[in-house]
Amino acid sequence: METTIVMQVLVVDGSIRLEKIKYSHAFQVFQAIDSNRKFLTPWLPFVQQTRSQEDTESFIRSILAESGEPKDEVFTVWYKSRFAGLIGLKETDYLNQKTEIGYWLIESMTGKGIMTKSVKTLIDFLFGSMNMNRIQIKCGVGNYRSSAIPKRLGFTFEGVERDGEKHQRSFIDLEVYSLLKNDYGKR
Repeated sequence: METTIVMQVLVVDGSIRLEKIKYSHAFQVFQAIDSNRKFLTPWLPFVQQTRSQEDTESFIRSILAESGEPKDEVFTVWYKSRFAGLIGLKETDYLNQKTEIGYWLIESMTGKGIMTKSVKTLIDFLFGSMNMNRIQIKCGVGNYRSSAIPKRLGFTFEGVERDGEKHQRSFIDLEVYSLLKNDYGKR
């Protein structure tokens, strides 16, 4: 039986909360992408295709679409009531109890521990409430800030997925990290 996230808000701490994405977030998400293009473009393939708020609204509509199929979940990240970025699940496989976490922050919100704490909260929820067995995170080779998060949280480096993601006209390699429920429980 498939399980979907029913939580609308995950409280990380007194300053950080994760809120399921909704249509009313389109303006903040688009403005964050638009004003952080130079910072986000090297690592996020969707930045170039996000040219208007309508593009962001289409993305949100695809996440919220009622297709009857289990879907990936996306949360907005809020720090001291200010929009900081997104975190979400990708390619969730409920049968095999595994998922991937993807995330990004705007430049001014980096270096504060926001995403490390957010990822940890999502891990606790996935292993505890959603009964996941495996979580993976993929980071572009050379994206040291992003790869520091799974390292800090005890993920195992599994290797490099060659040409794992298309960016503009070329592909980039991805570092693959995983965390198993059994290993996480031993920490």
